[in-house]
Amino acid sequence: MKTVVVTGIMGQLGWELERSAPGWARLVGVDLPETDITRADHVERLFSENRPDVILNAAAYTAVDRAEQEPEAAYRVNRDAVRLLAENCARFGAHLVHVSTDFVFDGTGSRPYRPEDPPNPLGVYGASKRAGEEAVLEVLGAGSTIVRTAWLYSSHGANFVKTMLRLFEDRDEVRVVADQVGTPTWAANLANFLWSLVGRSSVPPGIFHFTDAGVASWYDFAVAVEEETRPRRLRPVSVRPIRTEEYPTPARRPPYSVLDKHAAWALWGRRPEHWREALRRMLQELFP
Repeated sequence: MKTVVVTGIMGQLGWELERSAPGWARLVGVDLPETDITRADHVERLFSENRPDVILNAAAYTAVDRAEQEPEAAYRVNRDAVRLLAENCARFGAHLVHVSTDFVFDGTGSRPYRPEDPPNPLGVYGASKRAGEEAVLEVLGAGSTIVRTAWLYSSHGANFVKTMLRLFEDRDEVRVVADQVGTPTWAANLANFLWSLVGRSSVPPGIFHFTDAGVASWYDFAVAVEEETRPRRLRPVSVRPIRTEEYPTPARRPPYSVLDKHAAWALWGRRPEHWREALRRMLQELFP
């Protein structure tokens, strides 16, 4: 048995990690308000009471636009709390698996971003997540694993798919940005990959990228959601592509954030699932 503490257990990734936990894992799931990972006393108590072998940090400040107005809050969760976790991992001999994001890149590239490519975040959210990565590497170095992912969704919690489903019920036309490209990722697949890492006798260190297979724009993603759920609606909905400048937001998004996943997929040892196939399975779960 390994004792695995999952932070952010109430979020969509934490929820998927909990429901897919293997039999060899003694899972301890924590979240607010009982455990506040931005507080040193809470984090020290978490470690001293549970003596974890692995910390799986799925907690994050993910409100990309709000982070522009609340940078202190974003850095408190995405950098300072991560440093607290890393310092206690060093003290108690635990391995930290930290989940990060494609937003650490600026999206000006033209090929999938490799783990070793230099980060250059565009906004507060991405910068705070990169600061968390740097804290992990500074404190733990090879005693840590960073997994970057992108465009996460699940049948649990708030996400792009849920937003589209709500808009499809309320509107005849939905306008979606078509010039930002990445890869939608079902949180259930990411959870299975993370368990495959944690289940090894020694958790592989380093930085890995994991998403589902394939490439899409937000418009492509929205169209797929509409097509897959069309039989459930009483009236048609038009999904119209727009440019980023037609939908201004407080935070800039990377226009191209496709990640190179080959190393992670090789470790996983499973056929990567195309995002459209994963979306279909998630929607079947949402609408059995």
